[in-house]
Amino acid sequence: MLEQSVDILKGVGEKVKEDLALMDLHTIEDILYYFPYRYNIAEVKPLAELVHDDTVTIVGTVLHDPTVSYFGRKKSRLSFNVQVEQFAVNVVMFNRAFAKKQLLQGTVVTLTGKWDAHRLQITVSHYKVGEPSDEVSIQAIYSVKGNIKQARIKGFITQAVENYIQEVKEILPPAYLETYKLPSIQQAIYSLHFPENKNALKHARRRLIYEEFLLFQLKMNYLKHRNQLEVGGVAQQINRERLEQFMKTLPFVLTDAQVKALEEILKDMTMPMQMNRLLQGDVGSGKTVVAAISLLGTVTAGFQGALMVPTEILAEQHYESIQQLLPKLRVALLTSSIKGKKRTAVLESIAQNEVDVVIGTHSLIQEEVTFHSLGLVIIDEQHRFGVEQRRTLREKGLQPDVLFMTATPIPRTLAITAFGDMDVSVIQQLPKGRKEIETYWVKDDMLDRVLTFIQKKIAQGEQAYIVSPLIEESEALDYQNAVALYEQLQTYYPAHINIGLLHGKMKNDEKESIMKQFLANDIQILVATTVIEVGVNVPNATVMVIYDAERFGLSQLHQLRGRVGRGDKQSYCILIADPKGEVGKERMKIMTETNDGFKLSEEDLKLRGPGDFFGKKQSGLPEFKVADIVHDYKALEVARNDAQKIIRHNLLFENEEYEMMRNVVEKQIDIKQFD
Repeated sequence: MLEQSVDILKGVGEKVKEDLALMDLHTIEDILYYFPYRYNIAEVKPLAELVHDDTVTIVGTVLHDPTVSYFGRKKSRLSFNVQVEQFAVNVVMFNRAFAKKQLLQGTVVTLTGKWDAHRLQITVSHYKVGEPSDEVSIQAIYSVKGNIKQARIKGFITQAVENYIQEVKEILPPAYLETYKLPSIQQAIYSLHFPENKNALKHARRRLIYEEFLLFQLKMNYLKHRNQLEVGGVAQQINRERLEQFMKTLPFVLTDAQVKALEEILKDMTMPMQMNRLLQGDVGSGKTVVAAISLLGTVTAGFQGALMVPTEILAEQHYESIQQLLPKLRVALLTSSIKGKKRTAVLESIAQNEVDVVIGTHSLIQEEVTFHSLGLVIIDEQHRFGVEQRRTLREKGLQPDVLFMTATPIPRTLAITAFGDMDVSVIQQLPKGRKEIETYWVKDDMLDRVLTFIQKKIAQGEQAYIVSPLIEESEALDYQNAVALYEQLQTYYPAHINIGLLHGKMKNDEKESIMKQFLANDIQILVATTVIEVGVNVPNATVMVIYDAERFGLSQLHQLRGRVGRGDKQSYCILIADPKGEVGKERMKIMTETNDGFKLSEEDLKLRGPGDFFGKKQSGLPEFKVADIVHDYKALEVARNDAQKIIRHNLLFENEEYEMMRNVVEKQIDIKQFD
């Protein structure tokens, strides 16, 4: 019954059916689960508790007869004052001239509308002569499109609830309803559309939030479990003694966080299932050494390792650092720049097991590359690679273990939703003795001082980045742009200071050339767009200046800041910004107060929301109807733990109470019982 088309409802013809389809409403079930996006709650509160721009309800006594003014065609503005507490509140009503006769001096009136705290004014959408009723009035507001208006969608929802709600089956076993004190699914749907009171609404939302998170986490945990069983893997016999000996030769001691992450990775590698792990680490937290030890681990077990990175210059840097860290291993570099006989020789040595570790870019996934025995694949900045590319690389070996690495600190709530089918390791600790980058927020009028500071640092042999948000001038946005900035700085600084320009519209080989010149200090100032966000290690660069910094999110600002502070010299990040809004000012303030990428990422998530955190197009985040991963993170954690228990104990298949739940999950993925 729930799968029936919406045209079974009274009033839904072909045209209305098309309009409903625009709102993604095709079946009765779609209508039942089309919940309000907000509620107008007519609850009288003291004036001091009212929030500016909110819809509020106040009760007052009319101080004088209203005045009416007319404008436009049949449009009117009715205004008067009411006494609320000890204040005279200004009241405005549009196109309600008829109300003048009802609202005479001395009348008590209940008013609902938009509150202007600055003017002490309410613009009324609804009024009632007399005191409000004892019960709070809750009005559901739906998102509508095209020709579908509020009254119409409410009519269709009322029909669907009255005639079909009994068809909605309970999927949660009784124990869950009892433990968490949740209403039944039918009661929850009814209360979300027609809330009797605030308490009923709260519990209905709790029920739907938990159910949405539980179903999603069940799907993620099941996929993870199934992939491990179906793909299989090799239990690598890692020589721990060799790893211990190697770690003793390091000129530094691993942090506790590095040790913990390494243990999680090595444990996965020794299991007979394919590792699928994400390693998160803030800029400078020491992911590379953890990666190097993991690669050494796979080599001691008799396998080859591969490290794939987004750019050639980054591949070259990793190649050099891995060679320095692991001088006894046979390390090869494979990028598109390596051609001809040299390329053929590298490919042959990989195929004949004469290479232990291969470092490269997308070249590693070309058909011509054949590994002798690939045991571990490490993919750096994994969000830069497509799913297909990652899968292709995995298929080059006998189910190699896969480790993804990212320097973008991802809030825990996002990590367990966007990366729910992976295990996650976190390095949330910087090595001892690392100098914190000093961060300053300045306005445009201090630009001369900033440029003088850069010149002073260059005189001391250091280098600087200057980042601009746009490549070329835009009439719509009055922001500094990289090209204009580059030209201005060339006239500002003396000729012996070389300035480079780097932006996304340049060809790859041009970008590589510029970065190599900057790395060699042939360029002292690099003007760039955010293409340097994930980039090269230039220890001599100590100053990062970010123009129009309010245009960037916190995580992006933190990534840019992480381009400096890579050597032993004190480094600086200068944010040039004049934000007009409170969110922009808050971002600048947070940036100057902390260098902790994980703390910043949590704040960024609160300010921007989950879609904008990754970028809508490639976020991979699920669309929840009621749940919000930022505000409802506690429910997400509970649902995740419950889902893990259900999968671990195979309750989804072996317990009759979970049959309805299994049916729903089966609709979402092609599911087969575990062997």
